[in-house]
Amino acid sequence: MINAIAIDDEPLALSIIQDHASKIPYLDVNKQFTSALDALEYLRNHTVDLIFLDINMPDISGIEFLKSMNVSPEIIMTTAYAEYALECYDLNVTDYLLKPFEFKRFLKAVNKVASNNSNEPQSYLFVKSGYEHIRIDLEKLRYIKAEGNYVGFITDETSTLTRMKFKEAEELLPKNNFIKVHRSFVINKKYISKVERHQVHISEEIIPLSLTYYNELISNL
Repeated sequence: MINAIAIDDEPLALSIIQDHASKIPYLDVNKQFTSALDALEYLRNHTVDLIFLDINMPDISGIEFLKSMNVSPEIIMTTAYAEYALECYDLNVTDYLLKPFEFKRFLKAVNKVASNNSNEPQSYLFVKSGYEHIRIDLEKLRYIKAEGNYVGFITDETSTLTRMKFKEAEELLPKNNFIKVHRSFVINKKYISKVERHQVHISEEIIPLSLTYYNELISNL
């Protein structure tokens, strides 16, 4: 689990970070701050793995904040200004997100942090279903499917429905094990028992296969 805080003087920006973070099962944004000085006080007594940090803020800028820190968690800059990128990378930030950033770009930045902190492959994720967070073991996940504004996660034993964009769910799955076969289906390659021209057999289930994805599937078997 990556423990993080977010610092931005705009509440809407913090809300977007929190919304993106809520879709990533191994990321927990513990605190949000509209004041960089309050965040510095918090860090005197708390340790975090990651800070999402804006640049243009009252009191002190994000760059001044970085230079004042005595600890060195990983930093993802979140800013509307591209001109500070070189200076921030000279200060060893992990990534630099230009507002407005989409979930896919946000996830890529977080995965850099995850890679830096662990050599272990991703083995599970948590998805929200109602008021519960359900653990999904990727070894047992057969496929995901789009169902309107929801995504179904189908394992050996369970079927879990969560409110999420299909593209966002697709981005959570490791690319070496999962492959898209239809605009509404991503499957786990280990469960393929047979491939036909227009469908894939996942154990005893039949999943539609679009011609758009047929060649890619065959070349990745």
